[in-house]
Amino acid sequence: MCGIVAYIGPKEAYPVVLKGLKRLEYRGYDSSGVALLNNGLKVYKKKGKVADLEESLVGKDVHAHIGIGHTRWATHGEPSDRNAHPHTSSNGKMAMIHNGIIENYSQLKNELLKKGYVFESDTDTEVLLKFIEDIQLNNECGLEEAVRIALKRVVGAYVIVLIDQDHPDTLIAARKGSPLVIGIGKGEHFLASDATPIIEYTKEVVYVNDYELAIIRPGELVLKNLGNEKITPFVQKLDLELAAIEKSGYDHFMLKEIFEQPQTIFDCLRGRLDANAGAITMAGVQNNIDQLKNASRIIIVACGTSWHAGLLAEYIFEELCRIPVEVEYASEFRYRNPVVHKGDVIIAVSQSGETADTLVAIEKAKEQGALIFGVVNAVGSSIARVSNAGAYTHAGPEIGVASTKAFTAQLVVLTLIALKVAHEKKTIDTSRFMHLLSELHEIPEKVELTLRSAPKVKALAEKYRDARDFLYLGRGYNFPIALEGALKLKEISYIHAEGYPAAEMKHGPIALVDEHLPVVFVATRDSYHEKIVSNIQEIKARKGKVIAVISEGDENISRMADDTIEVPEADELVAPILSVVPLQLLAYYIGVAKDLDVDKPRNLAKSVTVE
Repeated sequence: MCGIVAYIGPKEAYPVVLKGLKRLEYRGYDSSGVALLNNGLKVYKKKGKVADLEESLVGKDVHAHIGIGHTRWATHGEPSDRNAHPHTSSNGKMAMIHNGIIENYSQLKNELLKKGYVFESDTDTEVLLKFIEDIQLNNECGLEEAVRIALKRVVGAYVIVLIDQDHPDTLIAARKGSPLVIGIGKGEHFLASDATPIIEYTKEVVYVNDYELAIIRPGELVLKNLGNEKITPFVQKLDLELAAIEKSGYDHFMLKEIFEQPQTIFDCLRGRLDANAGAITMAGVQNNIDQLKNASRIIIVACGTSWHAGLLAEYIFEELCRIPVEVEYASEFRYRNPVVHKGDVIIAVSQSGETADTLVAIEKAKEQGALIFGVVNAVGSSIARVSNAGAYTHAGPEIGVASTKAFTAQLVVLTLIALKVAHEKKTIDTSRFMHLLSELHEIPEKVELTLRSAPKVKALAEKYRDARDFLYLGRGYNFPIALEGALKLKEISYIHAEGYPAAEMKHGPIALVDEHLPVVFVATRDSYHEKIVSNIQEIKARKGKVIAVISEGDENISRMADDTIEVPEADELVAPILSVVPLQLLAYYIGVAKDLDVDKPRNLAKSVTVE
């Protein structure tokens, strides 16, 4: 959630750190700050946007070749200048930034208060820094050793980066449960929560693992575990271009990412799907095919939008593979003491690959003998590394907080996995298999056609921008899309919206229907079509405003609905990949019409790396 950036080397540190913080704004934050070392420690921090921090530093001395920066998403203590990072030690010589939550900070704080320590903030971060300082004083040891001792006492998740006035050529960093990547340049190093602040400087990176400590100097990177044993850094090449994290002429990242979906879906299918040959090539699936096709149960764990992808995957897996599937919120699964057996398969779905609840959930399931299969977007992420096997979605960086292209890529990957397993298991006949491969092959082009409805959706957004509530309804494969559409509207426009199975409407939600309530039906042609037509008639009988996402040429629903958005005809199993696109556009354009920051909606973070 919080964003971390640091630099050490021959360049001026402040411009590198500031630009990095701007690159990480998408993660969600409420304050920011920097600490610089040059003939003493200088710390500057400010509640609000990075631009507010930048403005406050005009004319200040920011010259330094070592610096750390942070964007904070409040956990302990309200958003304020005093609670913003970096925090400093009692002697004013050390500064630290932190991403994560120290769960036993209260106990540590009480110990330090008894020793006479005074705290300038309400944060758990300041507690950890002063705990490190206290260890250093009491044990008469160096900072590296003090950090190592302190982290053995800490309960919780963290990435920390420290600088010390007494060691002006050294950065110390450590990680457990929150992401940290180190970029390696010529006589310089870059640290960040993800690769976006790094790619314009270097393509060589090291992903730090849990319980590892990094001691970094301009031309040296030393990795150690908490037992003080050296670890050989594994250097990887970034497969990422700078253009991928820039707006490229679009008004917002969210709009750019919606319009990137034909390409991202194509990239997701490329090298995996050969519709003519009737082949799906996925090494992670093929290498574990016996466990997958013989699974006694599949459990999909995810959060937010990824949970909706998992819910749709449940329908697809059960239909095609005839394997029972459960879809769990990772935040509940990790605490529920679930029954997990050796023959179970856990599919973990996460855009960032760093979602804290999902990560803990799969670690527990792995201990119980289940096969962990990760479906993630971020290469080198924690979930990817913890999983026994997996498949990347290849959606590229997603900067907008509300997930769009990552969601459709997840749907594509999960569908490919289900088709591959079903084909190997022989629970799908050859003609149906070949038909669905052909349908998937055509999806990028059909998404391109769907995006042509953007001007119409924009006009609808103007029409409904002042609505107080929305109801989203769908049946079968389209029910999870109704949930996703409602979530997108809530995230981006702050309008209350709910998603329901259309058949459940009569069991409560129909009481809300009047002439002021827009009801969005996901009503493409499928085996439920006649039923959804009846549901639309029930809404119209109560004067509700009906917006329907329909298949091309559906004149029946067109006559009934107040407004329609057409998508190309497609098999009902893959049609949700198309029908979600107008709902993404609707949320986007309503948010823009309300003059909201659609890329960085309030209170939200891109990657939820804390509970």
